[in-house]
Amino acid sequence: MDAMDLLRTLLEPARLEVVGTIARRPASADEVASRTGVDRRDVLRTLAPLVHAGLVVRDDDRYVVDGPTWREVAQQLPQAAPAHPRIAFGMTEQEAEVLGRFFTGERLTEIPSSRSKRLVVLERLALEFEPGRRYAEPEVNDLLGRFNDDYASLRRYLVDEGLLDREAGVYWRSGGRVFV
Repeated sequence: MDAMDLLRTLLEPARLEVVGTIARRPASADEVASRTGVDRRDVLRTLAPLVHAGLVVRDDDRYVVDGPTWREVAQQLPQAAPAHPRIAFGMTEQEAEVLGRFFTGERLTEIPSSRSKRLVVLERLALEFEPGRRYAEPEVNDLLGRFNDDYASLRRYLVDEGLLDREAGVYWRSGGRVFV
């Protein structure tokens, strides 16, 4: 079973619940039906192609998820595009590695929860602001919105970390590295 077939098989809440039940703890078809409220025949219809593909193993009357086989299938899934080379320009190798985890193309897919990683992302975003130039708040929102839809959080983090300053709705670059 390839990854797309597996996804098609699981993209129904009842089927996902069946597989989730045996992923938590091996169970018989009757136990799965009892725990999920899914008809026993539907439980067996859900498990049959997974058993055939080796993703689920039958051990006596119990069904068990085969973790290594699931990992193999997961490796077939398309990988996210790497960060655009422009994102890492001028950053150290370690910083580029951090940015690569949080950027797909030129989009910031997630704001890091770890402060140290978030600082690397913020340092990179600060490079988008020209030193000496004043920006109205809508300009800041537009610029940051190109990277992530949560531009308000990014703007706040940039101010809180001293990379941007703000006064009366006007922002300017106040920290971070500068390339000449």
